[in-house]
Amino acid sequence: MTAPTTSEYSKLPHDEALRRLDAHAEGLTGAQARQRLAAFGPNAIEEAKRSPILEFLARYWGPMPWLLELAMGLSMALGHRLEAEMIFALLTVNACIGFAHSRGSHKALDLLRKRLAVKAKALRDGVWSQIDASQLVPGDVVTFKLGDVVSADAKILSGEASVDESALTGESLPADRGAGEVLYSGSVVRRGETRCVVVNTGARTYFGRTAELVKVAKPKSHQEEVMLAVVRDMMFVGVAASLAVASYAWAIHVGPVLILTFVVIFLMAAVPVALPAVLTIVQSATAMQLSDEGILVARLDCIEDAASISVLCLDKTGTITQNKLSVAEAVPAPGFSPGDVAATAAMASRAEGMDLIDLSVLEYCDKAGVDRSRWTQIEYVPFDPAKRRTEGLVAGDAGKLRAVKGAAPEILPLCAGTSDEDIAQARRRVEALAAQGYRALAVARTLDGAATQLVGLLALADPPRPDSRTMISRMRELGVKPMMLTGDSLPIAREIARQVGLGASIVRFKELEGLSEAEQARRAAESDGFAEIYPEDKFRIVRLLQSRGLMVGMTGDGVNDAPALKQAEMGIAVSNAADVAKASASVVLTEPGVSVIVETITRSRQTYQRMLTWVINKVTKVIQVVGVLTAGFFMLHSMVLSLLDMSLLVFANDFVTMSLATDNVEHTAQPNYWRVGNITLASLVIGVLLIGEGVFAVVAAGSFFHLDLPRLQTFLLLTLVFTSQFRVLIVRERGYFWQSRPGKALLIATVASLAAFSLLGVRGVIVPALPWRQVGFCLALSAVFTFAIDPVKRAAFVWMGL
Repeated sequence: MTAPTTSEYSKLPHDEALRRLDAHAEGLTGAQARQRLAAFGPNAIEEAKRSPILEFLARYWGPMPWLLELAMGLSMALGHRLEAEMIFALLTVNACIGFAHSRGSHKALDLLRKRLAVKAKALRDGVWSQIDASQLVPGDVVTFKLGDVVSADAKILSGEASVDESALTGESLPADRGAGEVLYSGSVVRRGETRCVVVNTGARTYFGRTAELVKVAKPKSHQEEVMLAVVRDMMFVGVAASLAVASYAWAIHVGPVLILTFVVIFLMAAVPVALPAVLTIVQSATAMQLSDEGILVARLDCIEDAASISVLCLDKTGTITQNKLSVAEAVPAPGFSPGDVAATAAMASRAEGMDLIDLSVLEYCDKAGVDRSRWTQIEYVPFDPAKRRTEGLVAGDAGKLRAVKGAAPEILPLCAGTSDEDIAQARRRVEALAAQGYRALAVARTLDGAATQLVGLLALADPPRPDSRTMISRMRELGVKPMMLTGDSLPIAREIARQVGLGASIVRFKELEGLSEAEQARRAAESDGFAEIYPEDKFRIVRLLQSRGLMVGMTGDGVNDAPALKQAEMGIAVSNAADVAKASASVVLTEPGVSVIVETITRSRQTYQRMLTWVINKVTKVIQVVGVLTAGFFMLHSMVLSLLDMSLLVFANDFVTMSLATDNVEHTAQPNYWRVGNITLASLVIGVLLIGEGVFAVVAAGSFFHLDLPRLQTFLLLTLVFTSQFRVLIVRERGYFWQSRPGKALLIATVASLAAFSLLGVRGVIVPALPWRQVGFCLALSAVFTFAIDPVKRAAFVWMGL
């Protein structure tokens, strides 16, 4: 079989193109498809695999590794080889843990790609079916309609389409394509429907690649920015303390080596060694937990944003309702029968497009015994969101007839051949059906150039999902306002809202016209939903809500939902969404039902609580360590912690806090927001109290136990290490520390650290040994003092709204 380029195929007539492909308009057989798949390979581009070694080494490169490497270099320059090796060990342990969890995260994202694989409708063995686009081969006959991502280079056999090629060419205006022309892989169908034959796949496509449905990117997360800002401020604290100590040391004629050692110690205290590993563990763990619930995260930062969502816009069809349409009743206009309504509607329908309304109409006709063989459909205009109708031109015994079906408000004004009285009666029937929760589809025909006549109405039933009422109730309990958006009439919207307990304040979107921007935003925020909206209005509603300072979630399933899904802080594509909607969303549901949206929000709030604990603990630790070291130098004119002691303290504190990534936490009943000022002030209260504990330990070691400087340093090290373990146990809980049980990993890490450092102090491993009574005193002091300040911590958290 010859294999011309896509450009060459675009110049060939239909018959010649099919001959070159050894194919025909009825598609391939399953056996032929398997043979060609073996010959041409899958319809995909192999991604370049990054070397795991290079990926691991990259963890030694970046702002935080640079700071630790600077501390390591300074330690070597000061002759502290062991301390330098310990810093390198800290950096390497962090790199290993982060790398291991990152590889797990990559596996989750690979799963995401597989489960969100673009589907294609192909004609094989004479039957239309959905297959993975990766299985397409040259010669396959396929169909593309509104919202589809073109998954291979294909020559149009019939039909017309307007396609968005901006991702390929950069051209923002849609391009019109008709019979004989080529659709390029990666473009998106914005209007129309085509039947095509695949000419090239994979690396042989014109643009040399298949456009990805989901671009798995990791924008810089808001939480990471917050934490890095806090760390930066803590670095400023360290720098200020270094300047104060250096000035005093210079005044009392202390040598520069001691001053430089202080700088290294302060640097190590402020650098968040475990931050990259903690972020990686939290994000990958949350993404994997959600994937188990049928929730696939395409943008990891949206999980953090979900904690702050205060309004959730719900697309009615497919989200609140089941989107399983069925024709409940055919209501004929005067002079027509129910069979005429069904037959005319079938003339404006086509099965191969797999449009839900078309399929429900054809299914109703088959059950009603309508003989569709009496006519031949010679032209079909698929659904257009702008016109809200479909059309079909058929030829039969009576000549040519143009049939049209669509939204009643759009079709009824077209029916010039029907009396005003009959139109008014139809409008009343539409309202009566809407009050019962039915969506009315108007059906009309034009015969031999005569005026268009109304044939009748079809009552479409789309009942609410069984879990919708529960989901909406849970949203309210979580402080999230649910809001329904629908193109259906106001009576239908209000009836569905009543059935699911959404609220009575459902209004027409056009009621906002003529109001100021601020008034529109106010009305939008106060409403329970909008009816009779066009797809482009959803984007405006999201923007209006955001202008009020609200964090917005948005669900959708159609191609015209894509702008609103992308604009929202959390865009959610439901399981049956169009390809382009899934591409724009940050979260994709893989199973029917929307109750899992609640799970997304609660998981996100748990993630927020874990990272909030990490930030509070980090700020408190820096304030305590810097304060104690500075006070100790002014008291003793020497370092109360050695460089080695600081290395051990960093290991004990930062790496134990990694277990916070899986700690047992409760989500809050209201949205969460990062209030850095409040967090810092609450941490400052705890940190200042713990400075007092550290200073008391220095005084006790010198005046009560009469320890020399090396043993005083060990005494203070143990006090700070033990305090760091108990401190995590109190700051992890926003109330009193006993109100929730710590996670298993955190408890194991805490007990192991306490035991290891107690043994280290008694045995004198690396550091000077202390009698077990003095080690016990450090442990008791740390436990009693830390848990004693728990009521003050709780008051500070309440005061600062944490």
